Amino acid sequence: MTTRRKDKNQKWALAFVIVNMVLFTLFFAWPGILGVYYSFTDYTGISATFIGLENYVNLFQDKSFYKAMGRTFLYTVLSVPLLYVFSLLVSVLLVNKYTKGKTIGKLIFFFPWLISPLVAGVIFRWMFGESFGFINYALGLVGMEPVSWSSDGNMALMVVLFATIWGGTAFNMLVMMSALVNIPKSYYEAADIDGANGWQKFLNITLPSLKPTTFMVILLSVIHSMKEFAMVQSLTNGGPGTDNTFLVQYIYQTGFDQRNIGYASAVSMVLFVILLIFALINMKVEERSKI
Repeated sequence: MTTRRKDKNQKWALAFVIVNMVLFTLFFAWPGILGVYYSFTDYTGISATFIGLENYVNLFQDKSFYKAMGRTFLYTVLSVPLLYVFSLLVSVLLVNKYTKGKTIGKLIFFFPWLISPLVAGVIFRWMFGESFGFINYALGLVGMEPVSWSSDGNMALMVVLFATIWGGTAFNMLVMMSALVNIPKSYYEAADIDGANGWQKFLNITLPSLKPTTFMVILLSVIHSMKEFAMVQSLTNGGPGTDNTFLVQYIYQTGFDQRNIGYASAVSMVLFVILLIFALINMKVEERSKI
């Protein structure tokens, strides 16, 4: 009977593996292969003619591509550290035994994760609207001039950063809180005996213990930031003008608005290579930190 149960479990395991392989092939591997192929064609959605590296040659001569890539890098460089620091701060406070109202705090910071990025973009667009936004209305009540949240590219990027931190804290918070509660209490007890203060314990115990979690959070945050689309699309639509058009928006506009799917596929491959290189570098740094 034990043998039959074991055979049955193996069959179920094999069935789940096969289903996952089929889904991965249909929705990830096959579209990826098509993307690589289309990047070497002039595909417009109807017909495709092989043109070799022409899309890539045009791509690296395209000022709009460099502008979108530069803005995406700037957004990533700003958003990832800010999101990490804020998420870490919130996590430390929510696991601290002296913090009051931790349950309510968890609900408040977790709630944005339940909201669609499109909805989050609409919320912040309403809050930071120049002529109808709540923030400018509040500034007017205290005698201050309204801020050009939408017509100034840098201010619009700042609003995007606010929305990113608001919406992205929840996931990082959950991961970090799980890592924080798993740090052995004996480390802190030994530090207390040696007379270490809170800041010293944070620098010498908490941060080193969070290294694996930190690498994972940063990797996922960079990938998410480099692929940001829905929230920015609904919040600024890449504006003002094209000042805040990120790479994925550029891909969308090129592929769907201009019907130049082959060229958009080439941009997608470049983005894939950038993310792959960063992931490899991140893993190498993590491996060295364990030595």
